[in-house]
Amino acid sequence: MSRVYNFSAGPAVLPEEVLREAADEMLDYKGSGMSVMEMSHRSKTYDGIIKEAEKDLRSVMNIPANYKVLFLQGGASQQFAMIPMNLMKNRVADYIITGQWAKKAYQEAKLYGTANAVADSSDKTFSYIPDCSDLPISKDADYVYICENNTIYGTKFHTLPDTKGKTLVADVSSCFLSEPVDVTKYGVIYGGVQKNIGPAGVVIVIIREDLITEDVLPGTPTMLRYKTHADADSLYNTPPAYGIYICGKVFKWIEKMGGLTAMKERNEKKAKLLYDFLDHSALFKGTVEKDSRSLMNVPFVTGNDELDAAFVKEAAEAGLVSLKGHRSVGGMRASIYNAMPIEGVEALVRFMGEFEKAHA
Repeated sequence: MSRVYNFSAGPAVLPEEVLREAADEMLDYKGSGMSVMEMSHRSKTYDGIIKEAEKDLRSVMNIPANYKVLFLQGGASQQFAMIPMNLMKNRVADYIITGQWAKKAYQEAKLYGTANAVADSSDKTFSYIPDCSDLPISKDADYVYICENNTIYGTKFHTLPDTKGKTLVADVSSCFLSEPVDVTKYGVIYGGVQKNIGPAGVVIVIIREDLITEDVLPGTPTMLRYKTHADADSLYNTPPAYGIYICGKVFKWIEKMGGLTAMKERNEKKAKLLYDFLDHSALFKGTVEKDSRSLMNVPFVTGNDELDAAFVKEAAEAGLVSLKGHRSVGGMRASIYNAMPIEGVEALVRFMGEFEKAHA
């Protein structure tokens, strides 16, 4: 069977040349006589792999020297607790609720202190990003938290909130490495890699050094302290070694493709194709307000549940898979991450046109 166009929100499509390269090295990584999957994380060879991955990520994102890069486990969801445990010195934090994951992070933070919802777009089913230019930021807030791109609802912060001098913490799981970013605007940027960078099992945390201290909430486990991992260069315990190796290959692929500026241009071109079709379609309709649209996740509906189900089924038969929307919202969603080729989006738009004609 030939490869399908995979529109899954995560685990998601990876660059084909990265997969081929990993396949070529599966039994013997660079003359070591073994797979990276079998290799000791304490070996000189693996030390080279993880250090090179960090070096390449720093280069791709232009990460300043006063930020640490940590390759951790537990997914983005574990960061919902790790962030307050490590950063909530005053036991106060402000959260901007723009979707399910921001809401979960907010609820988790409430276990450790006062979490304030300073903006919320649930009134319109999270179909927009609220105006964050003048928020009621708490005077004693330790940080302001956002989920920058909302995978389920297909929204994206195109302007970062004015945090009035407070540390910005951002979950960028589904827009990681999709466009250039000014790391200095954040205290912490983190994301699970299974959407845009690698296989499930790795979360990357980019954190400003002054936020990594011994001063954490009482009862914070050793494994949930940023300092534990920063001091050990992400090798405190056995890391998700194979996943990090794949991430390293994706960083090199991004550099080869022209870096984050080229990625953004590519992503804008793909998203424009799909949004233009939706804006002119008589059958399909996008669910997000135009100025809040994500380049990565595009939800849409026909307005008829049976027709939605028929579309998902027929699309899969045509080699366009994982287009079913998240169970909490229904409809369809096309995740068009970095590794989705433009041909995939062209095939989707073509199929949508044919489906529309057949059901006019």
